[in-house]
Amino acid sequence: MVLEPFTLHVSDPDLAALRRRLRETRAPAAFPAPGWSAGTEAETVARLVSYWADGFDWRAREAVINELPQFTVEVHDTRLHFVHLRGEGGARAVPIVLTHGWPSTFLELVRLGDRLAHPSRYGGDAATSFDVVIPSLPGFGFSAPSAVPTHELWHTLMRDLLGYRRFGAHGGDLGAGVSSRLAAFRPESMIGLHLTAAMTPPVDPATDEERAHVAQVARWHAAEGAYEHQQQTRPLTLAHGLSDSPAGLLAWIAEKYRVWSDSAHAFSDDDVLTQASIYWFTNTVATSFVPYFAYRPFWQRVEVPTAFASFPADLSHPPRSWVERTYDLRRYTPMPRGGHFAGHEEPDLLAADITAFFEDLR
Repeated sequence: MVLEPFTLHVSDPDLAALRRRLRETRAPAAFPAPGWSAGTEAETVARLVSYWADGFDWRAREAVINELPQFTVEVHDTRLHFVHLRGEGGARAVPIVLTHGWPSTFLELVRLGDRLAHPSRYGGDAATSFDVVIPSLPGFGFSAPSAVPTHELWHTLMRDLLGYRRFGAHGGDLGAGVSSRLAAFRPESMIGLHLTAAMTPPVDPATDEERAHVAQVARWHAAEGAYEHQQQTRPLTLAHGLSDSPAGLLAWIAEKYRVWSDSAHAFSDDDVLTQASIYWFTNTVATSFVPYFAYRPFWQRVEVPTAFASFPADLSHPPRSWVERTYDLRRYTPMPRGGHFAGHEEPDLLAADITAFFEDLR
């Protein structure tokens, strides 16, 4: 396995082709529902499409991305892309792999990763730093799709390639599932596990708090889960449209950044368009649906020391007792603010919680 430095460069013809498509966007007919009540607001999409075509500076964003220490490597015949931030604390730095979810890319976790690797930049102690690895999920952006379970790719990357005998993991959304499987199947390699989402135990809720949680999850799925059902059952039908229309792709993912965040302004226009551009230029929206289509229910007791951070605007808020049914839970933190994309929205809060948890495990 040979590590190759990674530099992002979108060709001028590809950039011009995107702008041409955006300028030729045909908007849907007026819909009899106000604002965001029926999905992504038409005025917001029109504004973002116009800016993406004629104002958004992709080259500037590309340059910022290329300032990150990035690599690609073949792991189990899969090309993986990852960012590697060396901790300022030297040998005392704790290795940790951070895993993003959907509809995100590795960029969602860079703010968090920088705070973990370089705490002194943010008023922290260099002695509490981490060696941070942020891979792109297989089939997302710059990592190729893979038939090998993602947790096994991560284990090989961290142990065999990067040489970390033991390491920590953090994840939310799909990243929580990958991290949980890593801890379940490779506990001997794990120092600790930090999550913002948890596996559902195969038991009936036993308390009023647990019953309220299960009911809230059911209400959320009824009101917000159409995207998930489509991506689980007929992802290719959807992918044809989103792979051909940048406006359609933008509308599909921009809704999630807005609705799942604690603030409508958590992601700037440039943030949203950078994420959309990565999906567009790599043509990976279809393969980003694979984890949904290939999903099989999974539960296994996790004996690795675990911490859980509950953000108030996240999709669900399992009570402590519910999380304890699956994990060796050592820390449970109700957060004062933040949503589904906590690594981007509230990196200071999340970094502080991860640091406090792992300090006892160093």
